[in-house]
Amino acid sequence: MNGSRIRPRPGEYAAPPLARPRQRLTPAGALVLLAGVLVATPAAAQDQGSVSVAIDGTTVKLSTVTYKPTGDGPFATLIYHHDEGLERPYDDPKVIAHWLVARGWAVTAVFRRGRSGSEGDNKEGSISGPACTEAGAAEFADRALVDIEAATPALVAQPFVDGSRIAVGGHGRGGALSVAWSGKHPEVRAVINFVGGWIGRTCRYSRAINLNLLKRGVTGKQPSLWLYGDRDLFLPLEDTKANFDAFLAAGGKAVWHNYKSPEDKWDGHEIDQMPQLWGADMEAYLAERGLPFKHAN
Repeated sequence: MNGSRIRPRPGEYAAPPLARPRQRLTPAGALVLLAGVLVATPAAAQDQGSVSVAIDGTTVKLSTVTYKPTGDGPFATLIYHHDEGLERPYDDPKVIAHWLVARGWAVTAVFRRGRSGSEGDNKEGSISGPACTEAGAAEFADRALVDIEAATPALVAQPFVDGSRIAVGGHGRGGALSVAWSGKHPEVRAVINFVGGWIGRTCRYSRAINLNLLKRGVTGKQPSLWLYGDRDLFLPLEDTKANFDAFLAAGGKAVWHNYKSPEDKWDGHEIDQMPQLWGADMEAYLAERGLPFKHAN
């Protein structure tokens, strides 16, 4: 792609409705979707653990959850970064992991300080106060990037990881952080951004805050993959598309896709749970990066 933009398919791009409280897939809906994924893919081994890292002169344990195929590897590996949520059911990349494991990948999610059992305090800010200022949001994002910088070498050093085939990615804050982190890491082979943004529409400065973080990835060597959905209750699609265009204008390399949610009740912010939407585009992106993309079956 060499950074060229992929135009939305007819009918894919539309302004979102008036803001409503952010929602999640219902447990029943998530289970139905996951059941479909599991039927279609080989079983992925799941391991919950931790890595010990030094951050600001203190050793802390950061929780992890890992999925990988059978065998010893080494495997192409996605290091996954979560959104702002505190609970593992929302930030465990189960659907994405099973999709990738079926194509020969390992996936390791790492939880930043104060999240899902990780030691330390959660100081990333909420949606108001200093978090809703460009300076405050930058400070909180810097803290998150410190965690990612500290954890990544320990994750890459795991024996099942092929250090020459590393991808980073995530959802929400994790997607934006992955793009930002990749700007200083030319060794990364792929960057997957699911509806990335630091703060949502309830903050009047959200577009500028999110763009400031995403633009840290302008110097990234590989094109990043940006995947967004309509009816996103957190990030207006017109804002994220404008930020993508600004990212390209600043010299960044990226590929854009946006999708229409298949059911009115589904929030476009949850498209990471819908591989039926992005699977073909993900396969094309990975193939262009020289990374595993074919289903094992």
